[in-house]
Amino acid sequence: MPRSSRTLALLTALALLPGLAACSTTVAMEPARDANDPACADIVARLPQTISGQERRWTDAQATGAWGDPAAILMTCGLETPGPSTLPCRSFDGVDWLVDESQAADNRYTLTTFGRTPALQVYLDYEAASSGDVAQALGPLIRSYLQPTGSVCTSASDATATPSPTPTP
Repeated sequence: MPRSSRTLALLTALALLPGLAACSTTVAMEPARDANDPACADIVARLPQTISGQERRWTDAQATGAWGDPAAILMTCGLETPGPSTLPCRSFDGVDWLVDESQAADNRYTLTTFGRTPALQVYLDYEAASSGDVAQALGPLIRSYLQPTGSVCTSASDATATPSPTPTP
């Protein structure tokens, strides 16, 4: 190759480097045990490009999603369906979510679908993204592809309420 061609190729490669360096990196995640569930594949294939103003990013694990740079929303599908829990359970547009606020001091909490199989979990930085936006963006996918188990959110008072006596004739 003539010297001028090598120089041109080198200059072209150097010109592309800043653009490549500006690309966001892949988000490293761990797949859930049941990440190969077809329902998770259906959801991941239809994930929105943005949630709460955060752009979607590539991940390196099956049945996962991430949004924001740095990642403010991390989603994992294929978790074991949670059983009864003392965590607060909130319903939003036909989907029940267990809300783990144990990392609230770090501006983070975890939302896990309740009453759906397989379960889907979202780790959220609530200063960068709204849980309502997450629930609204993922709710239709969850309702369409994750099968209901029959379990629904109840309050602690529902579980501990004394039954009314049945009148005897």
